Amino acid sequence: MQRSTVRLLPLVPVVLALVGCATAPITGRRQLLLLSENEETALGLQSYQEVLTKEKLSSDPVANALVQQVGARIAAATGKNYQWEFKVVEKPDTVNAFCLPGGKVVVYSGLLPVAQDADGLATVIGHEVSHAIARHGGERVSQGLLTNMGIEAVTARMGMKDPQTVQTVSGLLGAGLAVGVTLPFSRDQESEADHMGLVYMAKAGFHPDAALAFWKRMQQASQGAPPEILSDHPSDANRIQKIEGWLPEARAAFVPGPAIALPPPTAATPVVPAAPAPTTAAPAAPPPPARTAVPAPPPPAPVAAPAAPVPAPVPSHAPGAPLPPPPPPPRR
Repeated sequence: MQRSTVRLLPLVPVVLALVGCATAPITGRRQLLLLSENEETALGLQSYQEVLTKEKLSSDPVANALVQQVGARIAAATGKNYQWEFKVVEKPDTVNAFCLPGGKVVVYSGLLPVAQDADGLATVIGHEVSHAIARHGGERVSQGLLTNMGIEAVTARMGMKDPQTVQTVSGLLGAGLAVGVTLPFSRDQESEADHMGLVYMAKAGFHPDAALAFWKRMQQASQGAPPEILSDHPSDANRIQKIEGWLPEARAAFVPGPAIALPPPTAATPVVPAAPAPTTAAPAAPPPPARTAVPAPPPPAPVAAPAAPVPAPVPSHAPGAPLPPPPPPPRR
């Protein structure tokens, strides 16, 4: 009996691996998962709530509409009935995004200028959603945390907001940047998310060829130091080569989707509304008196020279003198 026990002990890890085996969608990769999907989703929700208490959400209606519409279409393409949520965090200097187990997606506003359009954003969201669909977070928790403590202990410490457990679990699930710790996915998981995301974005109606241009822009945006989203990703040459190899599969799944409808952009500062008009109109104030110009004094009139005395008319005859004879009659 003792001999049989000794022979069985080396099989314990094998049995444990078989119990926790799973297969990633699309790629078919075998995984070791020591927690259920429901347990993983519960941990993701706790991490998500922690993120929302630390980050400032964007109030930009255009950014929110773009992320929500693109995200909703990709979520539908995955076929997963998660309680999906899509949030934009207002951090213009942070180029990053992540998706926690259960479909909690966070996009930092600094990523949007690099994405440029809906197809570019679909590349990122498709990639991040694929981490959750393939249960990469649960895979890492299984490998990095559950080997030392059980899922009950991890869940209890998360519920008590134990800082070290929150940081570790959030980092393993993909939200490390938000809680101050970076625990990158493996290169194999990153490549798998690229592959799956390419297919999901194509199924959602976004052109998969846009992924090549997006990842090239991401590299140009690095300026020597890679953005957070690239810090743990495969090298550019390797990534581009693999994406080109997956493109025929993604193109075969591509069906053009409807255009994204965005609200008109609003001003950065709110417009202060005018005060309401009074119910009874007050009498209008009299206009100010018009200013009358004072005319300049007229120039002095020229002094006229004294008129010469008019001589009195001389009578034709002196008074009392005989009248002159009448003129002779005209001649005939």
